[in-house]
Amino acid sequence: MKQDITELFCLIDDFTKYYADSMKAKQLSSALISPVCRTRITGLAPSEIICIILLFQTSPCKNFKYFYNSYAQLYKPEFPGMPCYARFVALMPRVMHIMAMLTQSLLSKKTSKEHFVDATSLAVCSTKRISSHKVMKGLARIGKTTKGWFFGFKLHIVINTKGEIVNLKLTRGNRADVSVLDEITNGISGAVFGDKAYISKKLFLSLYKRGLKLVTSVKKGMTGFLMTAHEKLMLRKRSLVETVFDYLKNKFQLEHTRHRSPYNYLIHIMSTIIQYQLKSSKPSIALASMTFINP
Repeated sequence: MKQDITELFCLIDDFTKYYADSMKAKQLSSALISPVCRTRITGLAPSEIICIILLFQTSPCKNFKYFYNSYAQLYKPEFPGMPCYARFVALMPRVMHIMAMLTQSLLSKKTSKEHFVDATSLAVCSTKRISSHKVMKGLARIGKTTKGWFFGFKLHIVINTKGEIVNLKLTRGNRADVSVLDEITNGISGAVFGDKAYISKKLFLSLYKRGLKLVTSVKKGMTGFLMTAHEKLMLRKRSLVETVFDYLKNKFQLEHTRHRSPYNYLIHIMSTIIQYQLKSSKPSIALASMTFINP
């Protein structure tokens, strides 16, 4: 069923124009650089390309090729310059820098006293095809989670109690969760709740000195530490971040093994985050009653 994409396109188009004006103001004079002339002019503007990419996330299609050749054709009147599928895929890397800036601008800037942190694996192929996989060769790494071994990347995110993503980082699959926490919590104060993978006395002291308290459950045999009743309750609600990951993977197909280009893989990750941040309702916690509110 065809959706009304007017609001989405206006948002993307306004941001694209603002970004283009900002970059133009910072560029060198045209007299100091040699002009670059493209031999082939695209029929779609950057904002139109981004809009079609984002439309895939809310469509009923599970495959981008099928989406573009069937569902996206319903929007031919809105995008009369739509090329063939192969040409569109070739155009996607041209808007990667714009989507990166859009993703960064949509990260929540709202102050909050409590945050949740976690990481999820993003496999790029089946474990049986690790040795023969070529698309992400040299980029992805073999990692291990509680579910077993995988070949790919890790997505680390920090969210607030409203389910909004505050910060994120994409790393190789063999990167330890604890090694990323200091970077992705930069500028955050209050308390951050994580699982046992973030246990580190050195990291705890480092974060505490800059006003951020790391709260985790303890491993068997560890000496307990002082924790308020409110922190104990919030630690039980740490599953909120897992709910967000479940939504990203099952609703927006954050993880799949059909990628044929590292550039378009990054574009897919960013489009997933953008569409999630644009959602009006997200998984959240009502602090008054301490219960989950699902969209």
